[in-house]
Amino acid sequence: MTVLLAVLGAAVLHAAWNAMAHGVPDRLGGFALLALSSGACAVVAIAITGLPPAKAWPYIIASVVVHLAYYGGLVMSYNLGQFSQVYPLARGTSPWVVAVVAVVVLNQHLMPLELAGVLLISAGLIALVFIGGRPKRHQAPALLAAFGTGLLIAAYTVVDGVAVRKVPLASYMGWTFTLQNAVLILFVLWRRGLSFLRVEKRYLYAGLAGGLVSLAAYSLVLWAQTRGALAAVAALRETSIIFGAIIGALFFGERFGPKRALAATVVVAGITLITLA
Repeated sequence: MTVLLAVLGAAVLHAAWNAMAHGVPDRLGGFALLALSSGACAVVAIAITGLPPAKAWPYIIASVVVHLAYYGGLVMSYNLGQFSQVYPLARGTSPWVVAVVAVVVLNQHLMPLELAGVLLISAGLIALVFIGGRPKRHQAPALLAAFGTGLLIAAYTVVDGVAVRKVPLASYMGWTFTLQNAVLILFVLWRRGLSFLRVEKRYLYAGLAGGLVSLAAYSLVLWAQTRGALAAVAALRETSIIFGAIIGALFFGERFGPKRALAATVVVAGITLITLA
């Protein structure tokens, strides 16, 4: 139950930092602000923990590379298609891919109820893709990019899930966040200079606060991966989409609607099955 609550808490935090970043008009600059605050905390972590063991470096490097590819895939998906379709497809693809890898490659055992719960959560999230209507043929590139992004989410989930069972959590998290955020900040500085800091205070504070919340959210997920089944943790984390839709309805006046409510019900049913397993 502790693992379940931790991951659902992480999902709420994930939805919260996305909501914070939602209002920042400059998306690339927003990424840099997130990286700045979360990266600063990560630097403190590595100052305390020092260098990780040698066996941690392959996982750290792999995680950083896959995370950076994920950011690129996400930006490509957003450029090609609508957020309401590409994001649910990307996040909904990840849980069932992680489940397949965990069972087939990592030899992790999933209880039947856990497997059913993972599949229900994934199905509920992917159903959100069709809320705006059946995807058209011209949307195929966006959907392919979103599917590829989902595979990258599954990849870093597996890498991180295996790593935190073998190496110290705080050191792994600190170095992974430090390196990937350093690359992101350097990229934005190369493209924009310091202009991303010259924004309205509310956007500046929202971006920086979002970075702290995102760090807290992923820290909870990494901790949960040391104790729970990888596939179940991955599926529960993606419920952040539902929490995000609820936040949007409550605070931004966005329409939730009966179709989203149905998808949310399917996701809740999946959470219930995982809880009962």
